[in-house]
Amino acid sequence: MAYVTAPATCQACGRQLPVQQGKGRKRRYCDARCRDAARRARTRAQRDSARNVNDSLTSERRHDYLYIVPEGADPLAVRIGDAADRLIRELTGTGAGAGTGSGSPLDVVAAARELSAAAADSLQASVDRAREAGASWREIGDVLETTRQAAFQRFGRPVDPRTNKPMARQTLPGAEDKAIEILGCIIEGRWEDARRDFGEKMLEAVSANRIALAWAGTVARVGSYERMGEPLVYQANDATVVDIPLFFEAGDWTGQVAFDREGRVVGLFLRPAR
Repeated sequence: MAYVTAPATCQACGRQLPVQQGKGRKRRYCDARCRDAARRARTRAQRDSARNVNDSLTSERRHDYLYIVPEGADPLAVRIGDAADRLIRELTGTGAGAGTGSGSPLDVVAAARELSAAAADSLQASVDRAREAGASWREIGDVLETTRQAAFQRFGRPVDPRTNKPMARQTLPGAEDKAIEILGCIIEGRWEDARRDFGEKMLEAVSANRIALAWAGTVARVGSYERMGEPLVYQANDATVVDIPLFFEAGDWTGQVAFDREGRVVGLFLRPAR
């Protein structure tokens, strides 16, 4: 408990926070979305640390050579190493080629996005290899700390029974972030902001007051909101659907947002978790 008068920045996104005056807990995040994003990042970091004890005990000097890969290595491994090294340089100016990173916020974002994309491709390739080796979706789901259905919806390669050809994934890019933003608006009581990307039918059917009533009804049943879980994105007919676990003090629910191909919201649900 202390007086906070100097400008501070959000520990999740880096944006400047409003100046606080008077006694109270020091503000660390912009809003519920940033707080949940930081929590998910901490959870992933703790999980990765637990699975890579030897890496955490390696000296910083050893890490300068961590991303050097031998000739003929898997191109995906090379891509991940290059992306990780670039992000390190942008953040700290260290690592191979030290001093080349500008450290500007946008360059850091670009480097982080590059590494995230490489890691996502690596995870897909790893799941494909596990399936080829005979691993079941239940086993893969256990490793990913999710259900077998969620694992299949994210990483499976279903075959269209009409053509016997793989079904292409056509989920809306950025749907996960948009869904988190919409649910964040609801959690913070910004009902009208939650309707910003609604399609015409949704605008007619779902008013800000209706959203407020639904949220109040949820809190009445399961208590105060605590945190979000990891989103699940999948295709359902022509819509991209995002399911986000919502944890409350007395129960777990799911927030579901559906988007059409143009990114308009065509469905919004708050329901008990299955």
